[in-house]
Amino acid sequence: MAVVREFTLPDLGEGLTGAEIVRWLVQVGDVVAVDQPVVEVETAKAMVDVPCPYGGVVTARYGEEGAEVPVGAPLITVAVPGGSDDGSGPPVTGSAVDGGSGNVLVGYGTAAPTARRRRVQPSPGPLHETTAAAPGGPLRGAPAVAPGEPSHKTAAAPGGPVPETVVCPTGPLPVISPLVRRLAREHDVDLRRLKGSGPEGLILRADVERAVAATATASVAPAPGTPAPVAPAPTATAAAATVTAPTAPAPEGERVPLRGVRGAVADKLARSRREIPDASCWVDADATELLAARTAMNAAGGPKVSVLALLARICTAALARFPELNATVDMGSREIIRLPGVHLGFAAQTDRGLLVPVVRDAHQRTLEGLSEEIARLTEAARTGTLAPAQLTGGTFTLNNYGVFGVDGSTPIINHPEAAMLGVGRISPKPWVHQGELAVRQVVQLSFTFDHRVCDGGTAGGFLRYVADCVEQPMVLLRRL
Repeated sequence: MAVVREFTLPDLGEGLTGAEIVRWLVQVGDVVAVDQPVVEVETAKAMVDVPCPYGGVVTARYGEEGAEVPVGAPLITVAVPGGSDDGSGPPVTGSAVDGGSGNVLVGYGTAAPTARRRRVQPSPGPLHETTAAAPGGPLRGAPAVAPGEPSHKTAAAPGGPVPETVVCPTGPLPVISPLVRRLAREHDVDLRRLKGSGPEGLILRADVERAVAATATASVAPAPGTPAPVAPAPTATAAAATVTAPTAPAPEGERVPLRGVRGAVADKLARSRREIPDASCWVDADATELLAARTAMNAAGGPKVSVLALLARICTAALARFPELNATVDMGSREIIRLPGVHLGFAAQTDRGLLVPVVRDAHQRTLEGLSEEIARLTEAARTGTLAPAQLTGGTFTLNNYGVFGVDGSTPIINHPEAAMLGVGRISPKPWVHQGELAVRQVVQLSFTFDHRVCDGGTAGGFLRYVADCVEQPMVLLRRL
């Protein structure tokens, strides 16, 4: 006998609370194998193919392409022959090895027994305060309301509906998103008194925002029995202005939703500007010798070395010399956290926008290893196959905006990092070399840093060391 199992959007890791459906990979009626990708979603970090841990026949799909789905919301239902309600039944296809497929993404897989997220089910008895009390006393589990005391039900606010409230004194809250919990804390909204509009009573961000708006409207409404204030009669001039003043029209033009990667970039850059007191310094450097060294390395055979890899190696050497800049700031404890390893992010422009893949443990890699890893991550970024974990956890960012043909820029720090090095284009320019005017390959280096972690002396020393390594690559031998 077939058992219908519901597959929900799993926890995709790194604090992500939802995703946008980009493309369905299966149709209703299709037969799917264990761990077969069924939908392609876009998170705030990357594109992800989501595999289903069940094998069987797809009986339903939830959500159209382009819809945003919160973590824990249903994606598809699968009729699994010979399965069981607790998810521990045998696989139905030969694609899964003994013991299950393991955790395909964060928090789920077909290995058993694994803990499953408990879904919030409606309670056996109604909890709404408008329900009549049981004989002999008030509704069990709901707070008693003495005669004459105000009910906890939210008063209707003029001008719009008020979110329905429900008393949920015990048990788990029907909330999944940390963003919803934080928003409720910031506005003193009791989540146990809200009825969610999501699947199976899930409380969504829109529910909290409606509660906040209703509270604000109710606070400015006049109390019952209080006469509304009478505005003074307008003068002739004011009356004329009231009549003739046109209403500002809504701006026209194409509206592009800020979501997915673009929305994540907007949020992170806005937070960086809001929280980090940044400062910038820059210097021009003669990169002629650096390019000559790269040419000699590539002519010697073996894997090719890129200019970006050379700059990445220079950054790791500079951070070893100035560890204050490989840090983050915890304002909650008022501490600067100096990080032991360098996880180097680098900006990569793709069709989906600007992404920052992270080279893990860059300080432990050779020059060839850095070049190979940068090339691999760049290709994955352009094809949209980067995992969310490959786009987070950086401690320092290298931004090569010279590929756009520009000389300089003032980078915005990639929060919560403490610094970023920007590199402009390398182009022939007149330069005084060994006391004579010559045409040299010149590059502008710009450095933006969090002024909380260091002062200008440290930042200037870091940038000067980078420039010295660009002009004289032999300086790096001291750090190899």
